[in-house]
Amino acid sequence: MFAPSRGTWPDDGWKGWWGDNPPYHAPTFILTHHPREPIEMEGGTVFHFVTGGIEDALDQAKAAAGGRDVKIGGGAATVRQYLKACLIDELHIVVSPVLLGGGEPLFAGLDLPALGYRVFQRQEGEGATHFMVGRR
Repeated sequence: MFAPSRGTWPDDGWKGWWGDNPPYHAPTFILTHHPREPIEMEGGTVFHFVTGGIEDALDQAKAAAGGRDVKIGGGAATVRQYLKACLIDELHIVVSPVLLGGGEPLFAGLDLPALGYRVFQRQEGEGATHFMVGRR
């Protein structure tokens, strides 16, 4: 989700979709198979490129967070990897009646109850329903 390209980085000019001041304002760890030097942005965002997999990225994020919560973002495949490894404590899912196209199924190949996940909160809003899913 960081760049439109796949494979090796075409050049070091690309700094993400968000312009000079991304919305994160914190160290942000990008999963990749291709090494790249960190990129410092305005507002405190530093993009770190992690080639060691999801556990390595999570360990680095936890160290940077200093005991605070860590948020995992990314596409459906990334979230599925973390869910399958039982590395997500809570997942906030928002369902809205909007047609987005084909997309990628978020829970394909997962049995969330068997992994210990359950819906522990549901709240309906004007345009969406929010589900909080967590591990027992």
